[in-house]
Amino acid sequence: MKEFRNACGKFATGIVIITTEVDGEVHGMTANGFMSVSLDPSLLLVSIGNDQKMFDCITKSNQYAISILSTEQEAWSQHFAGAPQDDLKVEFSLFQNVKVVPNALAYFTTNVVSSHLEGDHTLFIGKVDYYKVNDELEPLLYYKGYKKLESNIKN
Repeated sequence: MKEFRNACGKFATGIVIITTEVDGEVHGMTANGFMSVSLDPSLLLVSIGNDQKMFDCITKSNQYAISILSTEQEAWSQHFAGAPQDDLKVEFSLFQNVKVVPNALAYFTTNVVSSHLEGDHTLFIGKVDYYKVNDELEPLLYYKGYKKLESNIKN
C-alpha cells in the first residue's frame, strides 16, 4: 500500500481544507482528494477515509465547504493534517453562513447529494450552493506527500 501511495504522490496537487459543522462545532481536515464532477449542475467530490473523523461529521451534517489554500496558508495545511502549528490562530471566516479558511484562493459551499463507498474511502458528491474566487493569490501545491512546491503558475 505504501508503494501505491508513493506512486500516486507523483501527481502534483493543490491542497484544500474541508470544513463542516456538527452540533455547533466546526471540524476541518486537509485533503487533496477533491475534484469537480459536473459543471451543470455544479458538483464537487471529496474523498474521505472511512476511519476519519470527517467521515462521521459529513455523514451527520450532510454538507461541507471547501477552501482552496494559497501559498501563504501552508500552516493551515499542516495544522489540519494532524501537525498542530503553535503560531497559527485558528479562526474561521463566515462565507454564506458556513465556516471557511480566511483569505483562501477559492471557497465552495455544498450540500451532499450522494455518497459512494469505494474501498477504504467514501466519495461525497456535493451540489455547489455558492462559490467565490480570489484571483490575486497563488495555489499551494504539493508533490510526493507534503513537500511544498513553489508555484510557477502564470495567469
